[in-house]
Amino acid sequence: MAFTINNLKDNTNVVIKEQLGGFTVIEYKEDLSNTTMLEAQANFFMSKSNMRNKQLMIEIKNSEVMLSAGAMQYMIGNIEMTSGIKGVGGLMRNLVSSAVTGTSAVKPLYKGTGTILLETTYKYLWLIDVDNDHIVIDDGMFLACETTLEIGVSARKNLSSAALGGEGLFNLSAKGKGILALEAPIPSEEAVVIELQNDVLKVDGNFALMWSNSLDFTVEKSGKTRLGSAASGEGLVNVYRGTGMVWLAPLMQYGNGLIPKNTP
Repeated sequence: MAFTINNLKDNTNVVIKEQLGGFTVIEYKEDLSNTTMLEAQANFFMSKSNMRNKQLMIEIKNSEVMLSAGAMQYMIGNIEMTSGIKGVGGLMRNLVSSAVTGTSAVKPLYKGTGTILLETTYKYLWLIDVDNDHIVIDDGMFLACETTLEIGVSARKNLSSAALGGEGLFNLSAKGKGILALEAPIPSEEAVVIELQNDVLKVDGNFALMWSNSLDFTVEKSGKTRLGSAASGEGLVNVYRGTGMVWLAPLMQYGNGLIPKNTP
């Protein structure tokens, strides 16, 4: 069995943005499928604004990957797809996980040898080499990963973080060693990475896209007293304390329509 994919990587309208292992991020320079003047105008301005369609291609060889439900566009080769659920107990665990994280209960597994193309997106695709680490992912960002990674649920340290922080009580986490693909609201080169060594990061808003599971997350008043917090105009802040890393999206009010924070 053999196959060839023509007019994809060799297409002059396609740019290979990033490649890590069998994961490749493809970006289309323009949307050439315009049928009306309005579509042509919209596509022109979107292209000039760096809003371009992107697509994740995954090539596997006697290996297995996990995808977000509904993400697959087409696949070629000797690949078997399963639900990734092992029995009734596995289904119940997945249902609980989906309920608390807001993600799909079914994350299908694709095993074998071949190529998988995911649905196109205008968001930004990140490829991360998780190297014996444990990171927490903000809601809705998971796209795909090698199954050498353990995808689980990370709980907040206390209920105040869920009630006051706007982040929710649970998030998906990736643990172990393998490639992780995320669908993010900003390009990776725009993310600011904070490395903490037994220190504290305080964030005014939901700007954190990922963080080390080793960090304690709490929500605290920005001032020592309620009066001080009110006077500062900040009120409550998200606090990451300990040793680890936090990835921030400083230019976007993430979780609030992706509107730049200083927009009038």
